[in-house]
Amino acid sequence: MSPRALIADDEANLAEDLRDRLHALWPTLEILDLASNGLEALRAVEADAPDVVFLDIRMPGLTGIEIARRIDPRTHVVFVTAYDQYAVEAFEREAVDYLLKPVSDERLARCVERLKRGIASSEAAPAMADVLERIARALPGAGVAPKLRWVRALKGEVVQQIPVDEVLYFQASDKYTCVMTGAGEYLIRTPLSELAAQLDGEVFWQIHRGTVVNMNEVAATRRDLTGRVFVRLRHGNAELAVSRAYAHRFRQM
Repeated sequence: MSPRALIADDEANLAEDLRDRLHALWPTLEILDLASNGLEALRAVEADAPDVVFLDIRMPGLTGIEIARRIDPRTHVVFVTAYDQYAVEAFEREAVDYLLKPVSDERLARCVERLKRGIASSEAAPAMADVLERIARALPGAGVAPKLRWVRALKGEVVQQIPVDEVLYFQASDKYTCVMTGAGEYLIRTPLSELAAQLDGEVFWQIHRGTVVNMNEVAATRRDLTGRVFVRLRHGNAELAVSRAYAHRFRQM
């Protein structure tokens, strides 16, 4: 099966140029439809599970760093950035692959060879969570959009305004997202992927494709005999399953 890649960049001409050059260097690579903003990119990653994503750092709706925090850790990530060489040192120190705009032919060829080796050998992509936090701090302006402070959610026929800090977790449910609080369950129409992009990624962790939990409300974690991870909440002693794609975030807990 041919490897698949996603290119996400709000500058269409640059994205198209990168696509054409990748086709020339890597003819067997299947390139998905270009994503022009962060939310489109996240939806495409969730729907198509590409092997590689090329992420612009700054995009409307969601930055490349915020997307990388939410995708399967087995996905190989290449950041595409216009930051100067001094800022890019943050990537080099953390051994995360990147392409500096304008992308040179030599640099792109090296990146492609590295990706081919990693995919051919089933080499795991590097653990990203801590790395992404350090890179975000080293690149001023990356991922600092204002975070959601409250949500307007429906319970029966009444619309409630709920402070985000009071939410225990969010859970996808058909066309809605359930907002679980200590006071009960509410519904909003915003898709979970879009909602997650507006939350503080240091506090609200994706633990499953359909679940985002407030880590301030997590009292404990446990593993069952099969190695599956569960988080236990402070309120009501509720327990939520962590999918294998996100279990690496709890190894130190």
